[in-house]
Amino acid sequence: MGRETIYSRKNLTKQGLAKFIKPYFLRGLEITRANQVWCTDITYIPMKKGFMYLTAIIDVYSRKIVGWGISNSMSSQGCKEVLEDTINMHGKPVIVNSDQGLQYTSAL
Repeated sequence: MGRETIYSRKNLTKQGLAKFIKPYFLRGLEITRANQVWCTDITYIPMKKGFMYLTAIIDVYSRKIVGWGISNSMSSQGCKEVLEDTINMHGKPVIVNSDQGLQYTSAL
């Protein structure tokens, strides 16, 4: 059909610091309650001049979005603020799962 998504083509995982890259711990884990596992990721929102970046956090058990935020830069600080705000609202989860992109594997 010739359709193609609009997003940056960089592979951001390769830029992360190796000491922050962790193995995948959710394989085989039985998720039995809310606030046990949250997943987070960033998506690009195309604008007239560049992108905005939406960070979302979802509770895996309930499949509800428990936190989100929009930033005009793809920085780790934006992700950290969304996570801190979500923890303040819902309490601390047992596990926060993310991809291994630069925003999630930095020292901040």
